[in-house]
Amino acid sequence: MRGLLLLAALLACLFVSVMIGEAPVKLAEGFQALLGQGSDLNRQIIWELRLPRALLAIIIGAGLGASGAALQGYTRNELAAPGILGFSACAALGAVLALYFGLSGWVTPAALLGAALGALLILAMTGLKKGSDVLILAGVGIGALATAVTGLVMNFAPNPWALSEIIYWMMGSLRHADMGALFIAGPLTALGLSCLWFIGKDLKTLSLGEVTAQSLGVSLGRVQIILVAGVALCVGSGVAIAGAIGFVGLFVPHIIRMMFGADPAKLILRSALGGGLFLLLADIAVRLMSGPGTTLYLGILTSLIGVPFFLWLVVREVRS
Repeated sequence: MRGLLLLAALLACLFVSVMIGEAPVKLAEGFQALLGQGSDLNRQIIWELRLPRALLAIIIGAGLGASGAALQGYTRNELAAPGILGFSACAALGAVLALYFGLSGWVTPAALLGAALGALLILAMTGLKKGSDVLILAGVGIGALATAVTGLVMNFAPNPWALSEIIYWMMGSLRHADMGALFIAGPLTALGLSCLWFIGKDLKTLSLGEVTAQSLGVSLGRVQIILVAGVALCVGSGVAIAGAIGFVGLFVPHIIRMMFGADPAKLILRSALGGGLFLLLADIAVRLMSGPGTTLYLGILTSLIGVPFFLWLVVREVRS
């Protein structure tokens, strides 16, 4: 029932998102355009511009929210976030390298390749040693390395225009969303969400501790491989399409946990819905707050919302 409430709110916000924008579309005309009727201009605005952007916000937010919930369940640490495994940094490095060499058409494939290489490197480094501590250490190290190399690439950017293009991409945005991006992010995120949902019951058992979970038949190695694959797919596809968008995977699972309970098996799906809803609302705010010559980037807004929440979590942990 609670999941249905989240879904209903998500669908309502989706409808609002496709109706608002710089080009005014009346409510009745918007309905007609969604049904494939009405003027060609309204159909083009709805189907080619607004709907892909809104759906991408939902898909990317869902992937980040579910990834955060799964990682928090696996590590049994409420401060865990998708970026802790370094996939966002690796995907960003791939995209930055493509921009550095002037291959703007290869940004998305390069980011996906970066995330995939990061996942393979983590699995290679952890080897037969399974456990959340080793996984986090490997992820933090790989993420730090990718971030350092990204900074090095930016330092040697051939001209100010190349550097500015890299910086603007790293701020995160859905301005260039289209059906092509939707067909890339949709299947990859769906596959990643399927992986995370598949290990939901194992994560619930892991809340009792790794030793107890193993005694109950949970294979830590299998869970870790599926977790890494699922998070890499969700985070990598999101970064490849929209750039760096932070804090969604950190605080959305917290809000869902406070509202609906802490069952890790249910939290993943609910966090996916909550992440999609939050990022869609954030993108609506970005569109309303941006004007001619003044663009507010989606990643900046999510950070402005997420940082105070993160600091509140830190203060709460210190006081507890």
